[in-house]
Amino acid sequence: MKIYTVCKKHIISTGHRIYGHPGKCANLHGHSYEFHFYITAPVLDNLGMVVDFSYIKQTLCAWLDSNYDHRMLIWEQDPIAQELLAIDKSVVLVPYNPSAENMANYLLTVVAPQLITNPQVKVEKVMVGEGPTSIATCQMKE
Repeated sequence: MKIYTVCKKHIISTGHRIYGHPGKCANLHGHSYEFHFYITAPVLDNLGMVVDFSYIKQTLCAWLDSNYDHRMLIWEQDPIAQELLAIDKSVVLVPYNPSAENMANYLLTVVAPQLITNPQVKVEKVMVGEGPTSIATCQMKE
């Protein structure tokens, strides 16, 4: 059986801290993040595409721009979360400790199913790169 795949890359700048990390990642810091959305379909549409790249841009990329770009991601259970939120409106409380792996999982399992409503396509994998050398992946397996 054939599966067709497209990948859309989107880059934003975002800050975070990983609560409980034993090293530098416990500090507030930021990255230029690269998000890669892999979308699959068993057949191509009438134009010969899995999905138009502009659809991905208008949904998943726009969500990242609105919710994470130039923001500070802080786990809602982080002890300093409420203090940071009180002094800076760029803070976004997230329901996970904001590692690249957890970001990829959240985008794949929560955000993508809400935004990608075309029943013919499926977001199969999300890769999150923290800078040019470190990438985390979350992928659906059958």
